Amino acid sequence: MQKKVLYYAAIYLRLSRDDEDIDGSTKRESDSISSQRELARSFVKEQPDMELFDIYIDDGFSGSNFNRPNFKRMMADIEDGNVNCVVVKDLSRFGRDYIEAGRFIQKIFPAFSVRFIAITDHYDSLTADQSTTSLVIPVKNFVNDSYCQDISEKVKSHQRLKREKGKFIGAFAVYGYQKDSEDKNKLVVDEYAAKIVRNIFAWKLDGMSNFAIANRLNDNGIFSPLQYKKSHGQNYSTGFRTGIVPQWSAVAVKRILTNEIYTGTLVQGKTEKVNYKVSKILEKPEAEWFKVAGTHEAIISKEVYQNVQRLLKVDTRAEKGKEKAHIFSGLLFCGDCKEPMIRRVNRYKGTEKVYYICSTRNRSEGCSRHSIAEADLKEVVFQIIRSQAALLIDVNRQMQYIQTKEMEFGDVVGFDKEITRLRNEQEKYLELRAGLYEDLKIGVITQEDFKNFGEIYEQQYTETEKALTKQEEMLKKLFYNGVQSGVKLERMKETMRITALDRDTLLVFVERIEVYEGKKVLVQFCYQEEIEKMLMLSEVLSSQSEEVI
Repeated sequence: MQKKVLYYAAIYLRLSRDDEDIDGSTKRESDSISSQRELARSFVKEQPDMELFDIYIDDGFSGSNFNRPNFKRMMADIEDGNVNCVVVKDLSRFGRDYIEAGRFIQKIFPAFSVRFIAITDHYDSLTADQSTTSLVIPVKNFVNDSYCQDISEKVKSHQRLKREKGKFIGAFAVYGYQKDSEDKNKLVVDEYAAKIVRNIFAWKLDGMSNFAIANRLNDNGIFSPLQYKKSHGQNYSTGFRTGIVPQWSAVAVKRILTNEIYTGTLVQGKTEKVNYKVSKILEKPEAEWFKVAGTHEAIISKEVYQNVQRLLKVDTRAEKGKEKAHIFSGLLFCGDCKEPMIRRVNRYKGTEKVYYICSTRNRSEGCSRHSIAEADLKEVVFQIIRSQAALLIDVNRQMQYIQTKEMEFGDVVGFDKEITRLRNEQEKYLELRAGLYEDLKIGVITQEDFKNFGEIYEQQYTETEKALTKQEEMLKKLFYNGVQSGVKLERMKETMRITALDRDTLLVFVERIEVYEGKKVLVQFCYQEEIEKMLMLSEVLSSQSEEVI
């Protein structure tokens, strides 16, 4: 007579990275999927009242939550009445979230009349008494949960250490790079993709919008970063995909243009999970990112990167029907209202006149036209740049000569007006803080005022200290290294040889151009602070050199 089957068993197996050592080696061979399967199948086979219905395997899924594909499939079979017994190796294989695990074992499974068996924990819901179910199981689930939390903290700590050392820990290398075949924590240049990255930066500097750059890449049949990774067999996915065939977009272009990694600086830790139980990702403030310079070969220079960041802050859209913006795009502003100047073209009897006017005036919202012809503006700005370049080349020549006189750095610090001002400011905050105690003693201020003012003066002193350190470091760098440390001397020499202004020269030297009434033009250079300090230093060194003579 055939034996009547009472239980249709589901064997559930799970293994994840949580169950490995941080270095990737297997923690316990007994937890492997094959070992779990062998143990569970032998157990089911030995039970006279049990028949195997199916085996459900979640390989590579954390036990910190129950959002697992095969676990969901098993629950669907339970709800359909196909399974009335669940067998696992132990409670940790079932799950490490003690609250959710307890809910399934004590509430959900009993509601579906499902028998639950954890073999090596010697738990069987059919025979377990109330104390085992209510006390022992919750305690074991809590231990498993604590283990998961402990592993999560260890992994975070290990990742933090790697980030601080400048080791790359991402699953996929950013577009333009690939992982070193001999060291997965190091990035090496992918020459093909790196060429595309250089083109993107060059086109941006040339005045193209992000949208125009994306269109050019798509028109030329260049694979988007997602397409490129997939073409190399990488199982890569992203939330930015917008169609069946992923293409370049303005957003994708901007992500590349704003990624400092292309300068050779490794930037990691921009996001983090809420905790080991919740998969939600949070953006972290830039101050908490991990930045380590010089970890890999740069694709673009820091100078190019910084120039692009300046352009991204302003409107550099091209005129209708054109791919590139005008030469002064993103750099030209009204000197009075500080709004961008806009380009206008007058065509009359076959002639064309190009000029710039204030955008505020153009909207009839006040200000004045500040009109200036493009040809005149180019000439004025070019002559200002050439004059500045000539001046700094001459200053550099003087500094190189003067530094042969073996003058000490300490001799010139006292002549720096900004350093002197900051030191006096520090002394003022020290005196104000020292006077608080006397004011408190004679009753001029309260105890609360004493505390609040003390904190304010301390903060102002600290901020002044930072500014002072910055000024001294700049002065020291210029004193020992000359012009090369502050500005690109070679680019200045090149500028002296060219005969007309181009956008490349403009972006290298100019931060901002302001136009006032009467066609007065003010040029603010990228290295304005360094330039001013260098001129001061040259003057000080020259005067001291004359005194020695």
